[in-house]
Amino acid sequence: MSVEQKIEVATAPDAVFEAPALGEPYLLTPGPLTTSYAVKQAMLRDWGSWDADFRAMTADLRRRLLALTGDRVGAYDCVPIQGSGSYCVEAMLGSFVPKDGKVLVLANGAYGLRAAQTMQYLGRAHTLIDKGDYLPPRGDEVARALDADPAITHVIAIHCETSSGILNPVKEIADVVLAKGRKLLVDSMSAFGAVDLDVNDIPYEAMVSSANKCIEGVPGFGFVITKKTALEAAKGNSHSLSLDVHAQWATMEKTGQWRFTPPTHVVAAFIEALKMHEAEGGVPARGARYTGNRDVMVAGMRELGFETLLADNWLSPIIVTFFCPADEKFDFTRFYDLMKDKGFIIYPGKLTAVESFRIGCIGRMDAHVMRRVVEAARQSLDEMGVTDASPPQAALDERAKLAG
Repeated sequence: MSVEQKIEVATAPDAVFEAPALGEPYLLTPGPLTTSYAVKQAMLRDWGSWDADFRAMTADLRRRLLALTGDRVGAYDCVPIQGSGSYCVEAMLGSFVPKDGKVLVLANGAYGLRAAQTMQYLGRAHTLIDKGDYLPPRGDEVARALDADPAITHVIAIHCETSSGILNPVKEIADVVLAKGRKLLVDSMSAFGAVDLDVNDIPYEAMVSSANKCIEGVPGFGFVITKKTALEAAKGNSHSLSLDVHAQWATMEKTGQWRFTPPTHVVAAFIEALKMHEAEGGVPARGARYTGNRDVMVAGMRELGFETLLADNWLSPIIVTFFCPADEKFDFTRFYDLMKDKGFIIYPGKLTAVESFRIGCIGRMDAHVMRRVVEAARQSLDEMGVTDASPPQAALDERAKLAG
C-alpha cells in the first residue's frame, strides 16, 4: 500500500482509527497485532525495574486486569509472567495442578494439543478429548469423561482455538466442571478482553492470557488470573523456578516487584492499551468492534468465492480460517506476498487435513479497514489470474465428514 493509500485509509469518513505508521502493514493475525500510536509511544521511556514508579505501574496493571473479570469480592488475583502465552499456559498447568493431579485436556486444534504436550513434558497425568479442527468440545462429552474417571482433578479448555478460529463454549464446559466438583483452567490467550469471561458466569480456578492479544498491547508477557485460594495452595507445586506462579505472586505481594527482570517497556505499553480498552467501552465494545470486523470481512470474502472452514455459529470474532481455492493458479505464498504489498499481513493455515489460510479480526482496526482487506484479496486474485476462489470439493467433503 502506498503512502497515499495509507493516508486515505486514515482519513476516510468512516475510519475510526488511525492507520499504522506509514509503510507499516496491518497485521491480520491473532497477535502480535496492529497497535495504536499511543501504545508505541509509551515504549519510548526507560524504566528502572526496581524503582517505585515501575512498581506502581505493576500494581496498576494488576488492578486494571482484575477489573475486567467481574470479581466483586476480591476472590481473585492477577500475576503477570514474563514470556509468551505458551510460557503462561505451562506456568498455570505446572503451578495449579498438583503432582498427583490429573488433567482432562479439551482439544480441537493446535493449542489444545500443545496443552497436552505440556502435560507430557511436566510428567503429570492427563487424558485427552480431541475433536479435530471443525467442532468444539461439548458439555455432555466433558460430563461423560469426568464420570468415567474420578481421578481427574482439573479440566483445561481453550477459549478461542485460533488454529481453526473456533470460539469454544466455555460457559457450557464451566457449568459441567463445577457440577462435577472439578476445577477449570482456561487458556483465554486470544479471547480475554473481547469475549466475556466474567467469573460470576464462568467460574474458573485460573485463566491465562497475553499482552499482545485483545487488549492490543505488544508481546513480552502474559498473565494468570486465579483464585487466591488456588495461589496459596500452589506453593511447592511448580516444576520450574521461573514459571512458578505462587513464587511470582508472593514476591509481588511482598515487594511489588517481579522476581526476575520484567519487560518494562512492554508493561508501559500495556497500561496505555488498558486505558484505551477502558475508554472504548471495555469488553462489550471491544468484542462488538471485532465482531463487526469479522462480519464485514467474511461477507466480502464469500462474495469473492472463498469458503470458511467453520459454520457461522462457531466463527470467533478473533480470527477466521478460509479454505484455499481449488484454482490451480492460486498459490498461497504468492497470495500472501500480494496481500502484503497492499498493506496487509495475513496468516498461514495450521490445519493438517486441508490447505487453508487465516485472517485475523483483532487489533487497532475497524470495518472500514476490513473492506480494504477484501478489496486487496480481490485485486490479488486478479493479479494471479484466479477466477474462482471456491475450495476443492474434497475439502468440503472432508469438512462434512468430520463435522458430522
